[in-house]
Amino acid sequence: MAVYPIVLAQQNFTHQDSLHYPFEERGLQFGDGIYEVIRIYKGNYYLLKEHMDRLFRSAEAIKIDLNVTKEELTRLLLKLLEKNKMTTDGKVYLQATRGSAPRDHVFPIDTPANLYAYVQDLPRHSEKLKHGVCTITRPDVRWENCYIKSLNLLPNVLAKQEAKEQNCYEAILHRDELVTECSSSNIYIVKDGAIYTHPATNRILHGCVRIRVEKFANDLSIPFHEQAFYKEELFQADEVFLSSSTSEIMPVIQVDNEQIHDGKPGVITRKLQEAYEQDALITENKITL
Repeated sequence: MAVYPIVLAQQNFTHQDSLHYPFEERGLQFGDGIYEVIRIYKGNYYLLKEHMDRLFRSAEAIKIDLNVTKEELTRLLLKLLEKNKMTTDGKVYLQATRGSAPRDHVFPIDTPANLYAYVQDLPRHSEKLKHGVCTITRPDVRWENCYIKSLNLLPNVLAKQEAKEQNCYEAILHRDELVTECSSSNIYIVKDGAIYTHPATNRILHGCVRIRVEKFANDLSIPFHEQAFYKEELFQADEVFLSSSTSEIMPVIQVDNEQIHDGKPGVITRKLQEAYEQDALITENKITL
């Protein structure tokens, strides 16, 4: 794996070893912050605008002033790849918190936000994308405002860890048997040629790839319904798949030790994967300002 030592901090660039924050940091002590994970293919961002839109929507929701415009931050993120000479598949992790101030639940006054971003390699999950993955289901015990991509991820972490301990890829979450999403991805079923997924309400993260899944479905004349479904419907589905920036469009072939349909990625999932690859890997996605 390549090493990308230059990080974006506030609106400047520095070496990762030089980046330090005080121990009284709101993200550390309260989880008082937001984040984004942005996919990179061959040194170019994928869905950067969608990630910027969501970042600023999350910041507005929890009243953090990022002290930078979308256009300025986009330029800085492009510069981050240039400074690290990034040309492969990877991701950028970007985090913003309410800043560093003496610990108090009340928002600090005149305290600038802390914002930083760094680059990592991230190869595609080629074998999993080809053959599909196994999952478990778990109750969704998160707060009501999951549309905010906040740092408060302990329920997600515990669910993902339990999936890993059972040799599974993801945990599918549900509230009173009504499926919401996964610990770090959106979830869909296919039934009788149509796609179903939870509506984009406050109870799920409005995934950037999820937006593309709907577009691909429309382009392919595949019915796409924002309609929640129950856990039992997972086992009755013709196909199940999930999506995220790091998982792309991932087939699910098993849920709670039960095989989905014939245990192979379905036809519609394959069509969506092909559309994703055309959009993300073949179409020119280089962003310039």
